[in-house]
Amino acid sequence: MNPILLLSCIIFSFLNACSTTNSSKNSVDVKQVAIQDTIIPIQKSKEEWRKLLSPEAFHVLREQGTERAFTGKYWNNHETGVYYCAGCKLPLFDSSTKFDSGTGWPSFFDVKVKGNVKLISDTSYGMERVEVECSRCGGHLGHVFEDGPEPTGLRYCMNSVSLEFEKK
Repeated sequence: MNPILLLSCIIFSFLNACSTTNSSKNSVDVKQVAIQDTIIPIQKSKEEWRKLLSPEAFHVLREQGTERAFTGKYWNNHETGVYYCAGCKLPLFDSSTKFDSGTGWPSFFDVKVKGNVKLISDTSYGMERVEVECSRCGGHLGHVFEDGPEPTGLRYCMNSVSLEFEKK
């Protein structure tokens, strides 16, 4: 197969998996999650983050990158525990809210503590999405869509490399 055609197919599949199936549902309120007063923001230089994170984690957390679908260590994790921010160890998701979205990324229908994530409008790549960031370190975690299961109807589609898991 032509390498350019193959790359185009992969990019299209990725963009399709990361977008909602119903564009009229893509209306997550980016102001719905208030930051807790107790969270003290962490500010580090790019050089400090680069020393603390693996190259892949740095690319995703600090440069808004995305890992390839079905390659992350947590997309198929079914153990009981808590998922933390890989940048600052803030608790983000509980395994009880994790579900198999079929996208190849770990997906959750709710956050562990509402104020531990920030939702930001993202119009990159010609799409309208809602980016999810860690409230403490500002690390890029993934995106949230309104095509998840009840009770919230949300799908927090996260990058495994943005998370650390602690088994209960």
